[in-house]
Amino acid sequence: MSILITGGAGYIGSHTCVELLEAGYDIVVIDNYVNSCPESLERVKKITGKDFPYYECDIRDRDGLDKVFAAQKIEAVIHFAGLKAVGESCQKPLEYYDNNITGTLTLLEAMRANGCKTIVFSSSATVYGAENQVPFVETMKTGTTTNPYGTTKLYIEGILQDVYKADNDWSVVLLRYFNPVGAHESGMIGEAPSFPNNLMPYISQVAVGKRECVNVFGDCYDTPDGTGVRDYIHVVDLAKGHVNAIQFALGRTGVEIFNLGTGHGVSVIELIKAFSEANGIEIPYKIVEPRAGDIAYCYANCDKAQRVLGWKAERDIKKMCEDTWRWQKNNPNGYNS
Repeated sequence: MSILITGGAGYIGSHTCVELLEAGYDIVVIDNYVNSCPESLERVKKITGKDFPYYECDIRDRDGLDKVFAAQKIEAVIHFAGLKAVGESCQKPLEYYDNNITGTLTLLEAMRANGCKTIVFSSSATVYGAENQVPFVETMKTGTTTNPYGTTKLYIEGILQDVYKADNDWSVVLLRYFNPVGAHESGMIGEAPSFPNNLMPYISQVAVGKRECVNVFGDCYDTPDGTGVRDYIHVVDLAKGHVNAIQFALGRTGVEIFNLGTGHGVSVIELIKAFSEANGIEIPYKIVEPRAGDIAYCYANCDKAQRVLGWKAERDIKKMCEDTWRWQKNNPNGYNS
């Protein structure tokens, strides 16, 4: 039996493929390659020395999904597939609702029809919105999302909880991510956006000479240096969290929610300086206007993940910066290098 990974060629998906394979799981991957490419999966095979099937398939394609389920013995799904740029979601809300929500509904219908009722969902700390106080705890009220991307995560969480309420045979784990950064220590896989929507890939593209400087969106927040504070987590730690989550989900029923973060925040300026110090590269930056919807603080309370899943983030900010730079300098143009 295999774990189906939707969006498995993407940044977090590819790292999770590595960790699942190294933990002894068989995997099957589907991806439509809108924001990824199959080269990442070939590199996963080189890193692990293990083979696995992958298919070009959109999660909105019910016939395509049924063919994958018919060809493979799937016992559980880790669901990454979805559009994920906050700014773009504000410009293209219909596309985000269609891709993320319609796609998830189609996936769930295919799972139900094929007797697969175990799912780990890639959610986000954005569901906590702007009104909760940090650190965010899983029991906090959600619902005040500030962008369509976050709203799709919120709605999908609600859909999955309703699915369980209607059919108690389902096992659902919702993983609320904070800010994934870093890359596999081999330097073979990492984040490869065509345009960086997050801070760390922007820093690394400045470091490699693709961009002149980092834009820091506002220094007027009520934080020690005036810039936004976020909980950055190494992508390998995050991927290992999915291994623990799938181990937890299999063989049980119910709905559980877990934060995956480090439990402490780092400001924008602190991250830029940490990258410079870790890699000996000066990173120029300039302060620009704050972005609508940004909040001052966002970091996790991860006690539940440690207590229930036996998981804890292990890699520090220096390691995150070193691994990001190794990936970037070895692959200045991502997987097209």
